[in-house]
Amino acid sequence: MTLKRPKRLSGTVVVLEHSSQILKGNRLRDPHVRKLAVWLPPQYDDGARLRRFPVLYDMVGFTGSGLSHLNWKSFGDNVPERAARLIREEKMGPAIFVFPDCFTALGGNQYVNSSAVGNYADYLTREIIPFVDREFRTLADRRHRGCFGKSSGGYGAILHGMKYANYWGAIANHSGDAYFDFVYWHDWPNTLNELAKHRAPKRKAGRYDALRESRRKGLAEGKDDGRIRRFLQQVWKKEKVPGKEVMCIMNLCMAATYDPDPRAPNGFRVPFNLESGEPTGRWPKWRAHDPINLVQRYRANLKTLRGIYIDCGWRDQFHIQYGSRILAARLAAAGIRHEYQEFDDDHSDVDYRMDISLPFLYRALK
Repeated sequence: MTLKRPKRLSGTVVVLEHSSQILKGNRLRDPHVRKLAVWLPPQYDDGARLRRFPVLYDMVGFTGSGLSHLNWKSFGDNVPERAARLIREEKMGPAIFVFPDCFTALGGNQYVNSSAVGNYADYLTREIIPFVDREFRTLADRRHRGCFGKSSGGYGAILHGMKYANYWGAIANHSGDAYFDFVYWHDWPNTLNELAKHRAPKRKAGRYDALRESRRKGLAEGKDDGRIRRFLQQVWKKEKVPGKEVMCIMNLCMAATYDPDPRAPNGFRVPFNLESGEPTGRWPKWRAHDPINLVQRYRANLKTLRGIYIDCGWRDQFHIQYGSRILAARLAAAGIRHEYQEFDDDHSDVDYRMDISLPFLYRALK
């Protein structure tokens, strides 16, 4: 008698180790050997061993890593559990899910190339995609490959749909960073306050020569006078980072992403004078990476995508709903087909929106 192996209705998680040549030697000295998780749907082990599947890549948000989306969740599903449930409910068909690790010492990633952070766009497209296609029975074609994410991951998804459309057939962007004038600008005073704690010499009450202090070497050009380096060094020693410091390192990560400069201290510049708070003239570098300003430039690429899904809560505490609306309006004006939705919630704990985006992606990629 032949015993049949029971079918795993929850699918199978496989964790592999990948050694990246692209990330080797990155400026942050982040590891180039990374864990890569892959979820295989229950149907992967069915008798039809020649069957191949569409692939969805999960781009997690700031402070996250792909493997974190495999964790147990209270009051909800992690991503593999959600995918398995959606397949059981016949809301989508079987697909392979990939969970890359793109965490950095600056707390996260925007999934683009940066000399200050690492070439993570190339890492995903030139290394991880071919690696997954070799190791698993994927439909190894952009028409059957998509990416999705929330916040920084949503930004990564829409940017990849714009700049790397030859790798992706459809994207889903949940609350992705857009309209930087609203999303980032307003929090920089708080960032400057955090960095001021690491100013040298330490402040003393009394007379303050504002002109001389604002002209400290390099500050007017958006360079560090040492306080950014000291802030990062003390953060890197901690296991618990307070919320204000998380927001501070996030803005520094964005500066390293949008305005890298190998000749500057730390490898990047910042958009404000660290002492006076005056704009340094670097903000156009940031705006050049803003999705709302890239629609026309990448219109042809976007038109080749088989699906574009965008959503955002209309109470988003980072005001991303405004950028999402501008992005959707500019896509419509450019004649680019897309689905845009809003919902009554904020930026946090909105994974339930994947119940809409994942079936959308599957329909576009199957």
